[in-house]
Amino acid sequence: MAKVTTAERVSREQSDNYVFQRSLLAYHKAAELIEGDVLEIGTGEGYGAEVLAPHAVRFITIDKTSPESIYQAANVEFVEAAVPPIPAENNSFDYVVSFQVIEHIKRDFDFVREVYRVLKPGGKFIVTTPNAPMSLTRNPWHVREYRPEELTNILECYFAKVEPFGVFGNEKVMEYYEKNRRSVRKITRFDILRLQYILPRFILKLPYDLLNRLNRRRLLKQNHELTTSITMNDYSVAPVAADCFDLFYVATK
Repeated sequence: MAKVTTAERVSREQSDNYVFQRSLLAYHKAAELIEGDVLEIGTGEGYGAEVLAPHAVRFITIDKTSPESIYQAANVEFVEAAVPPIPAENNSFDYVVSFQVIEHIKRDFDFVREVYRVLKPGGKFIVTTPNAPMSLTRNPWHVREYRPEELTNILECYFAKVEPFGVFGNEKVMEYYEKNRRSVRKITRFDILRLQYILPRFILKLPYDLLNRLNRRRLLKQNHELTTSITMNDYSVAPVAADCFDLFYVATK
């Protein structure tokens, strides 16, 4: 039986290509912005470090668990830690990058305040998170998901300037999204009591992972060319709108 990859992290598995390429674009867009001392919160599988570290003088990446591999370079350091708090001094970094992390953190205000603390004056926080209206079902790995105005509000509690962008897909991406939406609906039609929104998250994680992986692998089998042909160039970053897949915000201290 094929290994079931947890939905907590974006993987390089072929059936995840639709999501992986979207995540990859965000890293490349961030790479165009960063310089100096950079902190990444949420190492994940480590592919973000490959994109970001070459643009930094010093690059530190933090995760609660060690990745299977990490980009090897003289300016790269991995720190194993759960956040918040962030294990760093005040005013330490020019940029903090955190992609697909804040939705997993219970104390989200504390997390944002900690990011503010470790940034140098004028430093920037680049953050992505799923856009709640575009989610097809509840993801029990997420404590919450944000609408654009909700992420704006939390960031504006601490940061002087907040620039709201979103990650959008082209027609090819939207074709896959629609096929995925119909497939998910076939599965969730049995949840007539809407238990996915009622049961505790820990109960739902395993069945969600199994059904999510089954669904994506089925979509890959039925739509192999479409699924595998999606690249990061099929996504774009533009001013935030209701139909973006991810929120991509830049907040300045």
